[in-house]
Amino acid sequence: MKVMRGIAALLPAFLVIFAVTLAVPAMAQEAPRAAPLGAPAETAPLAAPTANVDVGVNQAAMTSRGVSVVALFMRADPLVKGVFILLLLASLWSWTIIINKGLALNSLYRRAGKFEKVFWSGQSLDELFSQFAARNDHPFAAVFVSGLREWRRAFERGTPNVALLSGVKDRVEKAMSVTISREIDAVEKSIGFLATVASTAPFVGLFGTVWGIMNSFSAIAAQHNTTLAVVAPGIAEALFATAMGLLAAIPAAIFYNRFVNEIGRYTNRLYAFADELSAILSRQLDEKAR
Repeated sequence: MKVMRGIAALLPAFLVIFAVTLAVPAMAQEAPRAAPLGAPAETAPLAAPTANVDVGVNQAAMTSRGVSVVALFMRADPLVKGVFILLLLASLWSWTIIINKGLALNSLYRRAGKFEKVFWSGQSLDELFSQFAARNDHPFAAVFVSGLREWRRAFERGTPNVALLSGVKDRVEKAMSVTISREIDAVEKSIGFLATVASTAPFVGLFGTVWGIMNSFSAIAAQHNTTLAVVAPGIAEALFATAMGLLAAIPAAIFYNRFVNEIGRYTNRLYAFADELSAILSRQLDEKAR
């Protein structure tokens, strides 16, 4: 009886232990109710946040990264501003010379073609002299009028003797040569400025670059900070000064070389015409000497 009573007293404890033993594996295999289950839950994209996101800082950072020429100029050192203004004026004046000189050379080539067409049309030299004496507004007409005027002066008092005929030819050639030099000097006017800008503008821009870098190092020394916020403004000014120098120098160099070549071709064409006119007058001198 005592044994049965002991078993009956321990039976509730055994039942509790058995229930706990069965419950623990089931709890270990059960997933959290808040976590999604299955393959779709693993590949589903995350939902966008519903709360307001402050993007003001990012927008300000993007704005600060933008490059504005006006902002660079207004923030620049006074000396760097002077470099900007100087290079801008040099570039504007260079383009003024480029446009005017290009139009002038086109006009000269066009007038030269018309003059040569009239000159070789078969008219006499006296008729051509009367036609161009009053409007020798381009180099070809000026050379022709100067040479023929010297020729007519030699025969104003009659035909000179044979000993003086050779001197007439020399005076005619010198008159045309002087006229050519004067006309070419007028054509070449102002292109020397293009050569000056082409050779000096990069160095002026480099001066602004050096000054901007010096300002950057000064800012670092003053603020004891080497972040881009301190260094970037001075570096941007420096690079912009270099860009301005190249912007002024490159077109000036290109068009200077082009104008020099075109003027050289025009000069050779002018000297060739002077030689042809001299040959025509020389044949007439030979006829008069006979």
